[in-house]
Amino acid sequence: MTAPEEVLRARARSFGAVAAGYASLRPSYPADAVGFLLDSERSLDVLDVGAGTGLLTQVALGLGHRVRAVDPSPEMLAELTTRLPAVATAVGTAEALPPADGSVDAVVAGQAAHWFDPGPAARELRRVLRPGGVVGLIWNTRDVRVPWVAALEELVDDGARGHEADEAVVGRLAAELDADVEVLESRIVQRVAPDDVVAGIGTRSYVAILDDAERTAFLARIRELLRDHPDTRGRRELELPYRTHAYRLTPR
Repeated sequence: MTAPEEVLRARARSFGAVAAGYASLRPSYPADAVGFLLDSERSLDVLDVGAGTGLLTQVALGLGHRVRAVDPSPEMLAELTTRLPAVATAVGTAEALPPADGSVDAVVAGQAAHWFDPGPAARELRRVLRPGGVVGLIWNTRDVRVPWVAALEELVDDGARGHEADEAVVGRLAAELDADVEVLESRIVQRVAPDDVVAGIGTRSYVAILDDAERTAFLARIRELLRDHPDTRGRRELELPYRTHAYRLTPR
């Protein structure tokens, strides 16, 4: 395994350690974007892959769909069950999905598809989807058009930039699935205390894998920025804006 692959796997394994923080500190997804992914006048059987603590699951449920959740981390699924006890969960990955053949109308992934291996994942997606089924991929990214958010991004490690919303994986999955792709952009704003901005960044995989001293120093720089930036200085609550990109893939 190459060094970059080792780092990526370490980052993928890091979420169990930050599951509680992930559940409380990460933003949800705009209902219009999730509705776009699940464009249907009827209730669908939806599989949320890489479901984590259930942020996307919860929005899909609120739109009237039936949702099952799959994630490689038992700790993340435990948080999901605490929040959404009626949702069936299973440990699994996009490359080895638990559901039976042809058992779901849609597969969705929020903030997760950049972890997929496109070839094996596409084979599993085709296997579990019913004819006419869709794959919905969605990412939130901090909106750097806002000056203080742009300054925040400047502090983010180069290895993290561009990772959360990797459009390349959309192209690779679409090619593997021989799928048509439709795109919607939306936005969501998180209202959070400055300390919660810092703690939320602490749930990111690129931070979770740092040793204690590195993590403390990194988060201290974030805290200092929020203390000193003219747009955030002295404020007890911040509006942290995100751009949301939703991709609906319809296999031919």
